[in-house]
Amino acid sequence: MPKPDPALLDPARYPFTCTMEPRFGDLDVNLHINNVAMAGMLEDARVRFHHRTGYRELVAGHTSMVASIAIEYLGEASYPQSVAIACAVEHIGRTSHRLVQLVLQDGGPIVFARIVLVVVGPEGPSPLPESFAASARPWMLRA
Repeated sequence: MPKPDPALLDPARYPFTCTMEPRFGDLDVNLHINNVAMAGMLEDARVRFHHRTGYRELVAGHTSMVASIAIEYLGEASYPQSVAIACAVEHIGRTSHRLVQLVLQDGGPIVFARIVLVVVGPEGPSPLPESFAASARPWMLRA
């Protein structure tokens, strides 16, 4: 994935942010938060985002799965400073939607991620409920 558009590195564009504390066990041999731990933090932030947005109710009767995830490491994350993880819906398609996430430490961007989630029903990929787009509007990436 190429470096993200600098406009995507503005935390004011994201409607949701949570803070996480890295653990000592998250460190690599260079005493930076390792990539696997960071991917786990991004996952946890997505779940918190979905909890806050009422996502389960928005896709009632269906589930979703990650179809694609791209993580761009922009800088090093260190211990023990907390990280802020911002999330937003970037795009809504017919059976999927795309989220973007921005991780900041000490006010600077250190990770950018783009995730495609597909809505799945008993027969496989399913169209998003008609109400999804309107309900997701407050959680969209801000202009």
